[in-house]
Amino acid sequence: MKIIRCLFLFIFVLQSHAQISDFETIDFKKADRIALEYKNERLDKLPELVHKLTSNLTTDVERFRAIFTWVCNNIANDYGMYSKNMRKRQRFKNDSVKLENWNTEFRKATLKKLLKNNRTICTGYAYLLKELANLANIECEMVHGFAKTSTINIESLDMPNHTWNAVRLNGKWYLCDPTWASGIPNPETFQFQFLYNDGFFLANPKLFVIDHFPVDEKWLLLDDINTSSFETFIESPIIYGQAYANLSNHIQPKKMHNTIQKNEKITFKFQLLKPANAKDVTLLIDSGNNSKTIRPESTVVKNESLTFEYKFKYTGFYDVHFLLGDDLISTYTFKVKS
Repeated sequence: MKIIRCLFLFIFVLQSHAQISDFETIDFKKADRIALEYKNERLDKLPELVHKLTSNLTTDVERFRAIFTWVCNNIANDYGMYSKNMRKRQRFKNDSVKLENWNTEFRKATLKKLLKNNRTICTGYAYLLKELANLANIECEMVHGFAKTSTINIESLDMPNHTWNAVRLNGKWYLCDPTWASGIPNPETFQFQFLYNDGFFLANPKLFVIDHFPVDEKWLLLDDINTSSFETFIESPIIYGQAYANLSNHIQPKKMHNTIQKNEKITFKFQLLKPANAKDVTLLIDSGNNSKTIRPESTVVKNESLTFEYKFKYTGFYDVHFLLGDDLISTYTFKVKS
């Protein structure tokens, strides 16, 4: 039994770091164009939809791309439904019978709303992507786990709150999140804005694990899953959607909350997806009483690696936001001691 388990883990280790760069020779324009051609297609005939999306494409990655793009541009995120589900699950978390009854009832409601109104939550996105991919003979799985954003109370993250997908292409597993790729829900008005983010398509597992942690850790798809624990995930910085559009990996600082000494050097390090200019790197620093935007003097961009440093001259507590051009990338806090 131990040998089988080791072999299973070895197989998944071989899949690590599978990401979009594996397909840099593939032009996805045709797949994207086909997905847009069939915008507003209904969901009552999934085999027919899959045929329309994939029959004129030659590779599995292009076929999956067309399916992923279609889902992200045609299914709206229902934040009101998501919020209600999380409240109910918290309410029933200590009553297994009521929780199971609610989950059963909610799954039916989710599927009904998806089919009728093209609206759903993360589970619906992942389910639909899996079904469409499987119909195209592409192996795709739903991955349940924990996700964090700037609006989520990390301290209350005691049960899975998100679902995404793993897809097998050319013998390797890849990660993607159709929910977060589709757009931005407003948590106050519950209105949804379609705004496709390509960074969540075949994302680098090293970046993905900063704000996605699976219940089944095999879906981390990392070389050594022991280097990434749930505690590490909880402590990691907040990264935003635009991080996925600009970075392939976030390296330093490793934690959201940091305690340092005055004049101590802080190193920020990232791996870029595309070329960047040092003059586009800024830090928005908020002390609670005032805020300022600074451009680090020691910024170095070399071989798709971005590194810069900063020192706090005064003690205090600071929120620090890293921006690349107009894109908000990540947030940290620093308690600066004398």
